[in-house]
Amino acid sequence: MQRYFVSAEQFEGRDSVRLTEDDAFHAVRVMRMKEGEKFIVSDGASRVALAAVEEASAAEVRARIVEELPMESEPAWSVTIAQSLPKGDKMELVIQKGTEIGAYRFAPFQSERMIVQYDGKKEAKRLERWGKIAKEAAEQAHRCIVPQVEAVRSWRELTDSISDFDLALFCYEREGDGAKGKGVKDALLEWKRSCGGELPDSPKLLLIVGPEGGFTEAEAKGAEAAGAIVVGLGKRILRTETAGIVGLTCLLYEAGEMGGA
Repeated sequence: MQRYFVSAEQFEGRDSVRLTEDDAFHAVRVMRMKEGEKFIVSDGASRVALAAVEEASAAEVRARIVEELPMESEPAWSVTIAQSLPKGDKMELVIQKGTEIGAYRFAPFQSERMIVQYDGKKEAKRLERWGKIAKEAAEQAHRCIVPQVEAVRSWRELTDSISDFDLALFCYEREGDGAKGKGVKDALLEWKRSCGGELPDSPKLLLIVGPEGGFTEAEAKGAEAAGAIVVGLGKRILRTETAGIVGLTCLLYEAGEMGGA
């Protein structure tokens, strides 16, 4: 069933909701919705409901709330993917697929071997584009929230934020060389032991992924000094747009989101 994310203001009390602008156009012109047809609507934070169309035009769709629905599709672990800015449209792929899998937030940042030239003047337009991709992917995946895409950070700003998380993993290809280093599962076992077997409620995790050229040794040491655990993702070298997706999947599997717990 089609799902739309709307602002809280578009819910009119407990009984009705409005779709406007692009969502209304999509519902009427693309999905061909007519009176009586149902869809799912969410405010992206605390409410999900089943709604039925009462009036429909390409400018606005008015619908009545049929039933309040439980927010069941979000992972118990909130994973933020910190992605060093890749070239081209690779960040769009990371956001799209990461949202589908279950990422909670995306934190793009600048690193030493980053290939793309960061242009702050284009940031607002780029963030708008990334936010739209996250919204569309969240609708497709039937998420209850739309993952936030944060403004681009500096390397220092990223490492300063590590202490805000219950666990931070720094993905480093040298740690995975020959599969002899510490992997994601090893790091999670250590973390669970350090918590005495009792993990925090709704733990916050940070997954740090490097650029096409990889991280420098200095960056690895800096991240570790800031509290991150350096891990490998196997003995194969992954593309930057693949690493975050693989790491996120590993984490959510270990969290039991895919039947792994």
